[in-house]
Formats: sequence, structure tokens, C-alpha cells
Amino acid sequence: MTRSAPQTTPPAAALPFALSLALIPLAWIGALNGGWTVLLLPLATWALFSGLDAVLGMNTKNADPETDEDELFWYKGITIAWVPLQFVTVFALIWYVPQSDHLNTVEKLALFFGVGVMTGTIGINYSHELMHQKNRLERGLADVLLAMVLYSHFRSEHLLVHHRYVATPRDPVTARYNEGFHRFYPRVLKQCLISAFRAEKDMLARKNLPWTDLSNPFFKYWALQGAMLVLAFLLGGWSGFGLFLMQAGVAIWQLELVNYVEHYGLTRKHLGDGKYEHVQPRHSWNAPFKASNWLLINLQRHSDHHYKPDRRFPLLQNYTEADAPQLPYGYPVMTMAAMVPPLWRKVMNKRVKRWREMYYPEITDWTAYNKARNPMPR
Repeated sequence: MTRSAPQTTPPAAALPFALSLALIPLAWIGALNGGWTVLLLPLATWALFSGLDAVLGMNTKNADPETDEDELFWYKGITIAWVPLQFVTVFALIWYVPQSDHLNTVEKLALFFGVGVMTGTIGINYSHELMHQKNRLERGLADVLLAMVLYSHFRSEHLLVHHRYVATPRDPVTARYNEGFHRFYPRVLKQCLISAFRAEKDMLARKNLPWTDLSNPFFKYWALQGAMLVLAFLLGGWSGFGLFLMQAGVAIWQLELVNYVEHYGLTRKHLGDGKYEHVQPRHSWNAPFKASNWLLINLQRHSDHHYKPDRRFPLLQNYTEADAPQLPYGYPVMTMAAMVPPLWRKVMNKRVKRWREMYYPEITDWTAYNKARNPMPR
């Protein structure tokens, strides 16, 4: 890892990570003007930041991971402020757009496709940062963001299943080698919901409580999601209700595209009898591209996130190829490539093979790993 002086002096150092806030006015420009401007949100998140990555290159510097929590005030402020901003934006648009005569049906759908890109790329990503924190406020805000995209169970699945079983057959969102996204996506939608519910049910069972106990967070998930649906209908009628569902679907698709990219083909070594090696930085793809990490609050430093899940985003460390596998581009480009399986395999399969040769030369038969047929972890 490359060390440097701490880069966490607020507010100036935190300012680049606030670029996501600029997406809010882009949504309103599209709603107020129509035409090609309804495409501003996907153009900004996909094309603009891909271009900025190409121009600005990489940031391999690391902040001091021992930085005091008090120095991170402005960073925390960005993720917390996003929640009311997204809430007001989404529901104000649900009220405004259905009754707007200057927008035709295609423009309305295109606009809310972009809103889904925003609530998935930024909203779910920020919920991910918030759910990993210990205080109730931030974890509660994570639940609000997830309820806005009808994917509340992601918190249970991510914290109780994904982080514990990543890169093993028990983790649904670890994409298998040669598994195209179009096969991965329906599998994950089903398995994640089941595994999340089962994880909460098992936790309650260890306390001698049934799954119907009100401490089961799924009751909160269902209540919050129901409230969001009711609010969408009250503000926008059936049109607003449909637009809300559309943005939620797009957001979920965006999340699972990122999940697909983050661990594709990477597996922890099975040690026998259902035991697996500990999670290491090498079990997640790393991408140190500067601009997209500003947009995604260092989510692409995913190797360190799985190694040290309690680190806040400004303190996540970058790893060189000696310690973690590297993506050739940032997430905006890689998620677009994932939608074209032949292109994805051409770009990534050779990298997975190189990773295997580098870290696990003793494994000569990868069939069980490729098909997730190794024993379930104990």
C-alpha cells in the first residue's frame, strides 16, 4: 500500500466526494425542460465519470486509517445529508411529473430511469456506508434509503451473509467464474431475499424467539416500504406509483451490477471440512480510479472494505496488484461491460486466471469453485 500524509482535513478534502449532490439539480433540469435533458442523470453517472477517470487517472494515496472520528465530520455529513435530499427529490418528482403536460410518456419514463440510476448508484451506495456504522441514526437512515428502492432486506443480507460468507458457495452475490450477469441477476434476486430472511430467523432462534417476534427487522422493512408505496400513490396516483416502482427496479439493477463486478470469479480457498481461509484483500476487486471513487465514496476500494468493514469511506486503503486484484476500469465502465457477457468474459476471465495462478498455484482443478460445489462453510 502507498502511504502518504493524512488526506482528511475537512471541509476541503471532503468536497470532491460531494459531487454526488450535483445529481439533484440534474434531475430537476430534466423534469423542468424535458427533451434530451431527461438523460442527464445516466449521462453524468456513466459517461461523464468514465471520461473523468480517463483524464484524472488514479489516486493510490491512503489516508491514515487511525484518523480520529471527529476529523471525519464533513465526510459523514455528505452521506447523512443525502437522505433528506433524495427523499424530497424523489417524492417531489413523483408529484410533479405525472401532471406535467410538457413531458410525454417516453420522457417521463426516461427521467425516472435516470432517477433510478441516481437512487441506485448514490442512494444504495450511501445506505451501504451508513448501515456499517454503529450508531442508530446512521443505520436508521440506511433503512430509509433502502425502503425508497424496495430493497430493505439488503441490510440483513449484506451484514449477516455477504460479509461473513463472501467468496464461498454460501454467498449469493459472489459471481461465479463464467457466470454472465443475465444468469447472475435472477439468481441473486431470489437467493438474497431468502438468505437474508433465514439469517434473521436464525439469529432469533438462537435467542429462543420465533421469526414472528417484533424484533425481526423485516417487520420494519415491510412497514417502511409500505409507507413509501402509499406516499407515492397519494402524491402521484397510479402514474406516480408506477414511476416509483420503475426507479426502484432500476436502482436494484444498478446495485446488483456492482455486486457482480466486485467479486467476480474470486473465491476463498477451501481448507477441508467446510472451513475456508479468512477474508483477505485479494478476495475483492480493487479500482483506484479517482473520479469514480469520488462519486462512489471509495466503494471501489472494496478490497479494504471487506478486510476492514468498520472503516469509514475516507479511510479505506488502496492496494497494489501484489495484494489485491485490479479492475482495468472504474465501476461505470465495468458495469456497462457486464451487460455484454462476451465482452465481460474477454476482459475479465484472463484476469481471474492470472489471479488464480498468483495466489493459488497449488489448486489445479477449479471445477468445484467455478460451480459453487465446494462444501457450505460451517
